[in-house]
Amino acid sequence: MASMAFSAAIPSPLLEFPQTKKNPLLSFSIPSIKSSLGSSKSALFQHGFSLQSLTVPGFVLNSRSSGIYARAATDKTLYDYTVKDIDGKNTPLSKFKGRVLLIVNVASKCGLTTSNYSELSHIYEKYKTQGFEILAFPCNQFGGQEPGSNDQIKQFACTKFKAEFPIFDKVDVNGPNTAPVYQFLKSSAGGFFGDLIKWNFEKFLVDKNGKVVERYQPTTSPFQIERDIQKLLAA
Repeated sequence: MASMAFSAAIPSPLLEFPQTKKNPLLSFSIPSIKSSLGSSKSALFQHGFSLQSLTVPGFVLNSRSSGIYARAATDKTLYDYTVKDIDGKNTPLSKFKGRVLLIVNVASKCGLTTSNYSELSHIYEKYKTQGFEILAFPCNQFGGQEPGSNDQIKQFACTKFKAEFPIFDKVDVNGPNTAPVYQFLKSSAGGFFGDLIKWNFEKFLVDKNGKVVERYQPTTSPFQIERDIQKLLAA
Protein backbone atom coordinates (compact mmCIF):
# COMPACT_ATOMS: atom_id res chain seq x y z
CA MET A 1 0.00 0.00 0.00
CA ALA A 2 1.44 3.32 -1.02
CA SER A 3 1.74 6.00 1.60
CA MET A 4 3.33 9.39 1.92
CA ALA A 5 4.15 11.27 5.09
CA PHE A 6 4.17 14.99 5.70
CA SER A 7 5.95 16.25 8.82
CA ALA A 8 3.81 18.73 10.71
CA ALA A 9 3.55 20.18 14.20
CA ILE A 10 -0.01 20.11 15.50
CA PRO A 11 -0.45 22.18 18.67
CA SER A 12 -3.17 20.83 20.88
CA PRO A 13 -3.85 21.25 24.58
CA LEU A 14 -5.71 17.94 24.64
CA LEU A 15 -3.14 15.46 23.43
CA GLU A 16 0.31 14.96 22.06
CA PHE A 17 0.77 12.70 19.06
CA PRO A 18 3.87 10.56 18.52
CA GLN A 19 6.19 11.38 15.65
CA THR A 20 5.48 9.87 12.25
CA LYS A 21 8.31 8.26 10.30
CA LYS A 22 9.16 10.27 7.20
CA ASN A 23 9.02 8.80 3.74
CA PRO A 24 12.26 9.49 1.82
CA LEU A 25 10.28 9.68 -1.44
CA LEU A 26 8.73 12.99 -0.46
CA SER A 27 9.43 14.68 2.84
CA PHE A 28 9.27 18.33 3.70
CA SER A 29 8.71 20.31 6.84
CA ILE A 30 5.63 22.44 7.37
CA PRO A 31 6.69 25.04 9.97
CA SER A 32 3.22 25.55 11.39
CA ILE A 33 -0.13 23.99 10.67
CA LYS A 34 -2.86 24.89 13.09
CA SER A 35 -5.50 22.39 14.05
CA SER A 36 -9.08 23.07 13.07
CA LEU A 37 -9.40 24.91 16.35
CA GLY A 38 -6.91 27.54 15.16
CA SER A 39 -7.14 30.13 12.44
CA SER A 40 -3.59 31.01 11.37
CA LYS A 41 -2.24 30.00 7.98
CA SER A 42 0.91 27.93 7.96
CA ALA A 43 4.23 29.37 6.94
CA LEU A 44 4.08 26.94 4.04
CA PHE A 45 1.31 28.98 2.42
CA GLN A 46 2.56 32.35 3.68
CA HIS A 47 5.69 31.79 1.60
CA GLY A 48 3.75 31.05 -1.54
CA PHE A 49 4.08 27.27 -1.80
CA SER A 50 1.43 25.77 -4.06
CA LEU A 51 0.57 22.16 -3.32
CA GLN A 52 -1.17 21.95 -6.69
CA SER A 53 2.21 22.28 -8.38
CA LEU A 54 3.52 19.20 -6.59
CA THR A 55 2.98 15.87 -8.35
CA VAL A 56 3.92 12.36 -7.35
CA PRO A 57 3.20 9.34 -9.56
CA GLY A 58 0.27 7.32 -8.24
CA PHE A 59 -1.04 10.06 -5.95
CA VAL A 60 -3.52 12.89 -6.13
CA LEU A 61 -2.55 15.72 -3.77
CA ASN A 62 -5.23 17.83 -2.13
CA SER A 63 -5.04 20.97 -0.01
CA ARG A 64 -8.19 21.70 1.97
CA SER A 65 -9.17 23.75 4.98
CA SER A 66 -8.91 20.74 7.28
CA GLY A 67 -5.45 19.67 6.15
CA ILE A 68 -3.23 18.31 3.39
CA TYR A 69 -3.36 14.77 2.19
CA ALA A 70 -2.14 12.50 -0.55
CA ARG A 71 -4.76 10.27 -2.12
CA ALA A 72 -3.49 7.08 -3.73
CA ALA A 73 -5.11 6.38 -7.08
CA THR A 74 -7.38 3.34 -6.71
CA ASP A 75 -10.45 1.86 -8.35
CA LYS A 76 -11.68 0.35 -5.09
CA THR A 77 -14.49 1.81 -3.06
CA LEU A 78 -15.68 1.31 0.48
CA TYR A 79 -18.33 -1.03 -0.87
CA ASP A 80 -15.69 -3.67 -1.64
CA TYR A 81 -15.27 -4.42 2.09
CA THR A 82 -17.14 -6.50 4.64
CA VAL A 83 -16.76 -5.85 8.38
CA LYS A 84 -18.17 -7.34 11.56
CA ASP A 85 -20.71 -5.35 13.52
CA ILE A 86 -20.59 -4.92 17.29
CA ASP A 87 -22.48 -8.22 17.67
CA GLY A 88 -20.01 -10.13 15.50
CA LYS A 89 -22.19 -10.39 12.39
CA ASN A 90 -20.69 -9.87 8.94
CA THR A 91 -21.83 -6.59 7.40
CA PRO A 92 -21.06 -5.80 3.75
CA LEU A 93 -20.47 -2.08 3.49
CA SER A 94 -22.22 -2.16 0.14
CA LYS A 95 -25.43 -1.93 2.19
CA PHE A 96 -24.58 1.78 2.61
CA LYS A 97 -24.29 2.39 -1.14
CA GLY A 98 -25.70 5.76 -2.16
CA ARG A 99 -25.34 7.24 1.32
CA VAL A 100 -22.93 9.85 2.66
CA LEU A 101 -20.78 8.30 5.40
CA LEU A 102 -18.69 9.65 8.26
CA ILE A 103 -16.32 6.97 9.54
CA VAL A 104 -14.78 7.42 13.00
CA ASN A 105 -12.46 5.38 15.23
CA VAL A 106 -14.03 5.77 18.67
CA ALA A 107 -12.97 5.24 22.29
CA SER A 108 -14.89 5.33 25.56
CA LYS A 109 -12.26 6.77 27.91
CA CYS A 110 -10.67 9.55 25.86
CA GLY A 111 -10.69 13.27 26.61
CA LEU A 112 -12.46 13.70 23.26
CA THR A 113 -15.15 11.09 23.98
CA THR A 114 -17.96 13.20 25.44
CA SER A 115 -17.83 16.02 22.90
CA ASN A 116 -17.49 13.71 19.92
CA TYR A 117 -20.17 11.20 20.87
CA SER A 118 -22.58 14.00 21.76
CA GLU A 119 -22.03 15.89 18.52
CA LEU A 120 -22.02 12.74 16.39
CA SER A 121 -25.37 11.71 17.85
CA HIS A 122 -26.79 15.18 17.20
CA ILE A 123 -25.62 15.23 13.57
CA TYR A 124 -26.87 11.69 12.99
CA GLU A 125 -30.34 12.56 14.25
CA LYS A 126 -30.40 15.64 12.05
CA TYR A 127 -29.39 13.99 8.76
CA LYS A 128 -30.13 10.27 9.02
CA THR A 129 -33.36 10.60 7.03
CA GLN A 130 -31.52 12.49 4.28
CA GLY A 131 -29.12 9.69 3.34
CA PHE A 132 -26.42 10.07 6.00
CA GLU A 133 -24.77 7.42 8.17
CA ILE A 134 -22.05 7.38 10.80
CA LEU A 135 -19.93 4.23 11.03
CA ALA A 136 -18.09 3.93 14.36
CA PHE A 137 -15.13 1.58 14.80
CA PRO A 138 -13.91 1.11 18.39
CA CYS A 139 -10.13 0.95 18.72
CA ASN A 140 -7.91 0.39 21.76
CA GLN A 141 -4.59 1.40 20.20
CA PHE A 142 -4.40 4.92 21.64
CA GLY A 143 -3.60 5.01 25.33
CA GLY A 144 -5.65 1.85 25.94
CA GLN A 145 -8.76 4.05 26.01
CA GLU A 146 -11.18 1.47 24.60
CA PRO A 147 -10.46 -1.54 26.86
CA GLY A 148 -13.99 -2.92 27.20
CA SER A 149 -15.68 -5.80 25.45
CA ASN A 150 -17.97 -5.20 22.49
CA ASP A 151 -20.98 -5.54 24.77
CA GLN A 152 -19.56 -2.95 27.17
CA ILE A 153 -18.77 -0.57 24.32
CA LYS A 154 -22.27 -0.94 22.90
CA GLN A 155 -23.90 -0.33 26.28
CA PHE A 156 -21.71 2.71 26.93
CA ALA A 157 -22.45 4.38 23.60
CA CYS A 158 -26.13 3.55 23.45
CA THR A 159 -26.93 4.24 27.11
CA LYS A 160 -24.82 7.29 27.92
CA PHE A 161 -24.97 9.03 24.55
CA LYS A 162 -28.09 7.46 23.00
CA ALA A 163 -26.02 6.59 19.94
CA GLU A 164 -28.21 5.06 17.23
CA PHE A 165 -25.64 4.94 14.43
CA PRO A 166 -23.93 1.63 13.57
CA ILE A 167 -21.06 0.56 15.82
CA PHE A 168 -18.75 -2.18 14.63
CA ASP A 169 -16.35 -4.74 16.02
CA LYS A 170 -13.23 -3.41 17.73
CA VAL A 171 -10.40 -3.10 15.21
CA ASP A 172 -6.78 -2.11 14.79
CA VAL A 173 -6.35 0.98 12.63
CA ASN A 174 -2.53 0.92 12.57
CA GLY A 175 0.14 -1.76 12.52
CA PRO A 176 0.35 -5.27 11.04
CA ASN A 177 -3.22 -6.16 12.03
CA THR A 178 -4.85 -3.07 10.53
CA ALA A 179 -8.40 -3.83 9.43
CA PRO A 180 -8.66 -3.92 5.60
CA VAL A 181 -11.28 -1.16 5.61
CA TYR A 182 -8.80 1.12 7.40
CA GLN A 183 -6.06 0.18 4.96
CA PHE A 184 -8.40 1.45 2.25
CA LEU A 185 -9.30 4.64 4.12
CA LYS A 186 -5.69 5.52 4.86
CA SER A 187 -4.49 4.80 1.33
CA SER A 188 -7.32 6.96 0.00
CA ALA A 189 -6.38 9.94 2.20
CA GLY A 190 -2.87 9.71 3.57
CA GLY A 191 -3.12 12.93 5.54
CA PHE A 192 -0.40 15.37 6.52
CA PHE A 193 -0.08 12.98 9.46
CA GLY A 194 1.27 10.43 7.01
CA ASP A 195 -0.44 7.10 6.64
CA LEU A 196 -1.00 6.59 10.37
CA ILE A 197 -4.18 7.25 12.30
CA LYS A 198 -2.86 9.50 15.06
CA TRP A 199 -5.48 9.28 17.82
CA ASN A 200 -9.06 8.49 18.71
CA PHE A 201 -11.84 10.18 16.72
CA GLU A 202 -10.04 10.75 13.45
CA LYS A 203 -12.70 11.07 10.77
CA PHE A 204 -13.16 10.17 7.10
CA LEU A 205 -15.97 11.57 4.97
CA VAL A 206 -17.12 9.23 2.17
CA ASP A 207 -19.36 10.26 -0.72
CA LYS A 208 -22.35 8.43 -2.22
CA ASN A 209 -20.03 6.49 -4.53
CA GLY A 210 -17.98 5.01 -1.71
CA LYS A 211 -14.96 7.28 -2.25
CA VAL A 212 -13.10 9.15 0.50
CA VAL A 213 -13.38 12.88 -0.11
CA GLU A 214 -12.02 14.32 3.14
CA ARG A 215 -10.05 13.39 6.25
CA TYR A 216 -10.22 15.29 9.54
CA GLN A 217 -7.93 15.57 12.54
CA PRO A 218 -9.01 13.93 15.82
CA THR A 219 -9.57 17.38 17.34
CA THR A 220 -11.95 18.42 14.55
CA SER A 221 -15.42 18.82 16.01
CA PRO A 222 -18.18 16.89 14.20
CA PHE A 223 -20.10 20.18 14.08
CA GLN A 224 -17.26 21.65 11.98
CA ILE A 225 -17.85 18.92 9.39
CA GLU A 226 -21.56 19.65 9.03
CA ARG A 227 -21.21 21.95 6.02
CA ASP A 228 -19.19 19.32 4.13
CA ILE A 229 -21.87 16.74 4.93
CA GLN A 230 -24.57 19.06 3.60
CA LYS A 231 -22.68 19.56 0.33
CA LEU A 232 -22.35 15.82 -0.28
CA LEU A 233 -25.99 15.19 0.59
CA ALA A 234 -27.03 17.82 -1.93
CA ALA A 235 -24.77 16.45 -4.69
